[in-house]
Amino acid sequence: MVLQQALADLKTAYRNFFNSITGKRKGRKVAPPRLRSRKDNRQAIRFTKNSRFKVLDNGQLRLPKVGDLEVRWSRQLPSDPSSVTIIKDAAGRYFASFVVQTGEDETLPPVDSEVGIDLGLTHFAVLSDGTKVAAPKFLRRAARKLKRLQQDLSRKQKGSANRKKAVTKVARAQARVADTRRDWQHKLSTTIVRENQAVYVEDLCVVGLGRTRLAKSVHDAGWAGFTSMVEYKAARYGRTFGRVDRYFPSTRMCSACGRINDKMALTVRSWDCPCGSHHDRNVNAAKNVLAAGQADDGNDRGAHVRPGLVPAARREAVTHPDAARSTRSVEGISVL
Repeated sequence: MVLQQALADLKTAYRNFFNSITGKRKGRKVAPPRLRSRKDNRQAIRFTKNSRFKVLDNGQLRLPKVGDLEVRWSRQLPSDPSSVTIIKDAAGRYFASFVVQTGEDETLPPVDSEVGIDLGLTHFAVLSDGTKVAAPKFLRRAARKLKRLQQDLSRKQKGSANRKKAVTKVARAQARVADTRRDWQHKLSTTIVRENQAVYVEDLCVVGLGRTRLAKSVHDAGWAGFTSMVEYKAARYGRTFGRVDRYFPSTRMCSACGRINDKMALTVRSWDCPCGSHHDRNVNAAKNVLAAGQADDGNDRGAHVRPGLVPAARREAVTHPDAARSTRSVEGISVL
């Protein structure tokens, strides 16, 4: 069964590759499958029901040709698992991942509050209600220890037993950073989803930002992982989740009057609008993200939505050279 599952994974990889090059698969292009590198210390096998694995009454996991394994359970299984995947990571730790069927009994009671989130580097998240969540910067905090371990690794002779031990130490340090970040993001995303009926975030181009001089800080923040957590938890608990277009001028737009100002440098943390409003850069952006998300949602929350189609006058039903840029650049939000 393990060999059959490996062939099934290979079939899926080739299908994704051919669908990608023919245009049937959306998103970035997928490369063809390749052999696993001998330097990759990760391993995984999957057992289905036909392989007759079993979760015993005493909490042990029985695997064919392996035996009974002691398991430290993180939670109880809601139903009988249909398959289990045994994973060994680069740090030498083993995990058991089960596929189970869950019900729809996790819906939370509705609440009245809605929130827009502006993600950043100084503050990881700024909410539209003015709440600011400081960026923990887990990788920066562990940089000194990682540097020392990587220096020790570089001094070991290739192919030696000491080099393998040094590789494991580096992998454990990296895994600790990743686990700490993931745990923190889980707690923050769960709190936001529980306290708000609708959550709106800006669709950031993390891949593009990862090519700039801020790449290390961007990857340390983990925006993509956090937004994916908020998205699937909102679907699980019966909340609304929306992404605002990445080209939406949330920073330059006044949340009070809708005026779009010129581009501002990152050093400008607050600014004044000609209408008399004083704005904090991030809080103003979060408010605009909330308004844009509500407008795109097309609901009756009182937000501005696109009006119905109106026949144009005869003199307006042409294309003017000086009218290439519309004064209504943001859907549903008037621009002065």
